[in-house]
Amino acid sequence: MKKTSILYGIIGLLAGIIITGTTAVLAVNNDNHSLMNAMGMDTDHSHQPSANNHGEMPMTAMSAQLQNKSGDDFDKTFIEMMISHHEGAIDMAKLVPARAKHDEIKKLGEAVISAQTKEIIDMKQWQKGWNYDANEAMQMMHGTN
Repeated sequence: MKKTSILYGIIGLLAGIIITGTTAVLAVNNDNHSLMNAMGMDTDHSHQPSANNHGEMPMTAMSAQLQNKSGDDFDKTFIEMMISHHEGAIDMAKLVPARAKHDEIKKLGEAVISAQTKEIIDMKQWQKGWNYDANEAMQMMHGTN
């Protein structure tokens, strides 16, 4: 059972990467600023990410937030960011049934929703079990704590 959970996690992660990468390439190639902004890409270099919503931060900025953290500080921030990241992937995957042409993409969308929903549930349980306050993690991540 544990191997199956790990396999689903890996499949979900890979599916999210593929969907995000494909969507990002299409958004950039078509100069679709709305979609790029929704994906967290910075299309306006004067724009500063919101201190209250790291979902608007580019992935490189999110990774940079983790660079000098370790232990509980790292775990709290990582889990909070991953929950937001997975929620974004699920939102994207929900567009698949009505818009995708190929059955492979439709199956991938279903897999992303299934795997990443389970991972979000797991991470939220960890937060609760480890007494990680999601708001505290956000404050730590943005230096407002």
